[in-house]
Amino acid sequence: MNQEETMLKHKERYKETIKNLTVMSDIFARNVFKDKKACEYVLRIIMEDKDLTVIDNETQVDFRNMHGRGVVLDCVAKDGSGRIFNVEIQQDDEGAHPKRARYNLGMMDSNVLDTGKNFDKLPETYVIFVTLKDALGHGLPIAHIDRIIRENGKEFGDEEHFIYVDSSKDDGGELGRLMHDFRVKEAKEMQAGALKDRVHELKETEKGVEHMCKEMEALRLEGVEEGRLEEKRENAKSMAEDGMTVDRIAKILKVNARMVQEWLAGSVSTAR
Repeated sequence: MNQEETMLKHKERYKETIKNLTVMSDIFARNVFKDKKACEYVLRIIMEDKDLTVIDNETQVDFRNMHGRGVVLDCVAKDGSGRIFNVEIQQDDEGAHPKRARYNLGMMDSNVLDTGKNFDKLPETYVIFVTLKDALGHGLPIAHIDRIIRENGKEFGDEEHFIYVDSSKDDGGELGRLMHDFRVKEAKEMQAGALKDRVHELKETEKGVEHMCKEMEALRLEGVEEGRLEEKRENAKSMAEDGMTVDRIAKILKVNARMVQEWLAGSVSTAR
């Protein structure tokens, strides 16, 4: 089978996969939220704010950490009042752990305040997890978490907020209808609005399906490359154990010496 035939085979498989994707699927969600109107539509319902206006949004936001683990956030949006929102779609409880929410917010804070700015200039920030089931275990369709002063119950005032939405529960209102739309496969099953329009575009138009196929191919190739790097990392360890120098290992594996040093130090995961 030649390269062109292989590509066509992948594309046909992608098209079948796309039919079964929902907004709760990672790769589909990130492409849904690239659309500003769809992002705004979702945030207006979760935040119960009909006037919320998204002025900027970005998906797969990569926040690097020079001294520890970095994060890639599903979607980061900013509204007209300066509030920052991180929306995460999570299929498993581990991905929605409270300390994950804490880390996401900390990484966001460290990347939004310019050098020399006072801390009171930090924006009001929300980390929103939409989960496949009840990640917190409290039986709530939506949970709002804010810091309070224990002794008097008053708000701490740091303007940091966490929101967990359980997509499996129907509160009987607008949020429940939105979560229904997150779980269905076809746009025709969804209520009218920008989210339905975006799902229709990605699943049922030639341009949208072509875009999704390219996204899925890029993800496949990324996985292949990560696999190659992982193999090289393991080979580098074996070579080092045999007494080979960093420069020699780098030359044989055709990577830079700094990467080899990081692999041997165990400070970098190729899958990060």
